[in-house]
Amino acid sequence: MTDENKRRLGVEIAVVLLISLGQSAIYGILTIWRKMTDPVALSQQVTRINTSTVPDRPWLDFAYQVAGTFFPLMPAVLAIYLLWVHVQPERGPFGEMGFDLRKPGRDLAQGVGIFVVIGIAGLAFYIFAVAIGINTQVRPANFAEAAWWTVPMLVARAFMNGILEEVVMIGYLFTRWAQRGGNMLHMIFISALIRGGYHLYQGWGGFFGNLVMGLVFGWLYLRIKRVMPLVIVHIILDLFAFLGAGLLVYLPFAPSGT
Repeated sequence: MTDENKRRLGVEIAVVLLISLGQSAIYGILTIWRKMTDPVALSQQVTRINTSTVPDRPWLDFAYQVAGTFFPLMPAVLAIYLLWVHVQPERGPFGEMGFDLRKPGRDLAQGVGIFVVIGIAGLAFYIFAVAIGINTQVRPANFAEAAWWTVPMLVARAFMNGILEEVVMIGYLFTRWAQRGGNMLHMIFISALIRGGYHLYQGWGGFFGNLVMGLVFGWLYLRIKRVMPLVIVHIILDLFAFLGAGLLVYLPFAPSGT
């Protein structure tokens, strides 16, 4: 690859990140700055995810939630499109990153296996982080209660997060970095750092937990050469977080708060 193409791919990577999760990482830094300087202790602050926009108008709220699920996927669509039309990898965008349905059984088995380890460790670390005061109390499901679309929308959000984050942060970035001839160990750390950064809105626990998850995901991707198992892991993690959040309060060691 010529130096000119390497430069163009570098600019492309920067643009994709700055309109997507790299931008979110910058806002995450600003958010943790605000929360750390708030008079209320970090562990007593509550971070609410998946909130209703107009809870008293269910159909309009539903329209907002559909838009809020559809449009965040566009950076992943853009990344795939760019891999297709500009310096296309040898096996095409889907085949190169392993974002396809060629190995559904194997992908699902690997995804569930990784989830069992990541999920248990992640829950334990979240509770620990709140207990020692370095994380907010995260409330991941705050749509209007009794809305007919609440559960389907939470499921859709889980799929959206899994596709967006893993396609952009793993599939796209690792593919482009390899095309540029970059050191893949460097990309593991860069990708993980950005992943931790855009979870800073939750607190330092969210940052360090996702930093470690990013390192693990990057290492796994270089071994299995497929992003689909990681998408599956992420979807399952979010499904448990969004749909099982209410069960956490019944744990005797769970953090309290409103």
